[in-house]
Amino acid sequence: MKPFATTLSFAERMITPCGQRTERRLSHMRGMYQDIAETEAILRRDDPLIYEVYAGGVPEKEGQLPHCLTVLYPGQVGDEYYMTKGHFHVAMDTAEIYLGLEGEGYLLMQTKEGDSQALEMERGTIAYIPPYWAHRTVNTGKGPFVFFAVWPGHAGHDYGTIEESGFLKLVMERDGQPVLIPNPRYR
Repeated sequence: MKPFATTLSFAERMITPCGQRTERRLSHMRGMYQDIAETEAILRRDDPLIYEVYAGGVPEKEGQLPHCLTVLYPGQVGDEYYMTKGHFHVAMDTAEIYLGLEGEGYLLMQTKEGDSQALEMERGTIAYIPPYWAHRTVNTGKGPFVFFAVWPGHAGHDYGTIEESGFLKLVMERDGQPVLIPNPRYR
């Protein structure tokens, strides 16, 4: 591999050249939102785009630093704000860095032992996700929540554990404000 540069377009909210673009629609997140009936009602009408990820084209292997730009759109399923799927790293002893570029939201983190943390994020926030912590972002604003992420190439992504167990905390709207509540379906 040779040195190269990518360009982060703030106006277009993307990385170019883009190694891979991934989109997550509500249908990709079936069962992840608390209000399953509302999820299905929305899906009968539409399949909204929840978030997009633009990867910078660095291979996910030992010694490399893959990076991406995530654009998490505003919206809700019932009273729950749009969120990313969330994941642990397959190599649990690896960390990750997020840099908030636009909008606002939360970075939810948790360990398998039941510790949890919620960090508010906005433009300029640099969040450190330590080894052994699952992580998910939530958009609590009116516009897109955009952040840049960097992680070790060998980290891998384990989405399955979160799909099965959920997250300890949910971010819900109460009286027009985001509130963290325990997830009654957490296993």
